[in-house]
Amino acid sequence: WAVHDRWMLLTRAEGDRAQGGEIRAFTGLGRVGFLDTMTITVWEPPRRAVVRHTGKVVRGSGAFEVEDLGAGRSRVVWSEWVLLPLGLVGQLAWPVARIPLRLLLQASLRRLARYVVAQP
Repeated sequence: WAVHDRWMLLTRAEGDRAQGGEIRAFTGLGRVGFLDTMTITVWEPPRRAVVRHTGKVVRGSGAFEVEDLGAGRSRVVWSEWVLLPLGLVGQLAWPVARIPLRLLLQASLRRLARYVVAQP
C-alpha cells in the first residue's frame, strides 16, 4: 500500500498486508474526497488479494489476482463488486459517472503496468 499512490491516480493508501488486516485509502484532491476503508478477507501473495470495502461511500468487495503466463510475464485481473452510494441518486447518476471513473481506472492501470515493468 506504501506505493499505491505511484500508480493509482488521486489515491493514497496505508494498512496491513495480512488476512484480517485493515486498509485505509483516501481518494481525492487535497482534503476534498472520501475515505475507503477495507478489510483483507483473502491474502495469498503473490497470487491473490481480496478485500471487503467497509466505508460509507464504497461498499462491496474487490480482488487483485495475478496469473503467471510464463517467460517472466503475468496478467493482473482487478475486479470490483460494489454497491452504488446514495441509493436511487447513485443509480441514476451511474450512467454519467461511470465514464470519468472508467477513464481514471484505465489510466491508473496503465501506470501500474509501467510501474511493474520498471521494477528490477
